[in-house]
Amino acid sequence: MISLDEDLIMHKTATFFVRARGNSMIGAGINEGDMLVVDRSIEPTSGDIVIAAVDGSLTVKRLMKRGTTVTLKPENPRYKEIEFKEGQVLEVWGVVISLTRKLKFRNVK
Repeated sequence: MISLDEDLIMHKTATFFVRARGNSMIGAGINEGDMLVVDRSIEPTSGDIVIAAVDGSLTVKRLMKRGTTVTLKPENPRYKEIEFKEGQVLEVWGVVISLTRKLKFRNVK
């Protein structure tokens, strides 16, 4: 017996799901339509994939910290990094810990 609750959720009260849009994280294996499992109780560290609020919009990117510089890095070379300057606020909503994906099947006759 497999329980997705037990396999995907470590902290029930701190976990939420979000559906990925776009293709900025395809290099990390996150595709359009994937359901991301996000844990708010995990302290984000450099290299984590996070859900973050940037200028009022949510985005999924890799969090990179180098000294005092904080950057949100896409995993698709077609997209630019988001570098935060002094005074800007980065609000991390949680760390992506897993994902699920629906497979698309063709109709077989």
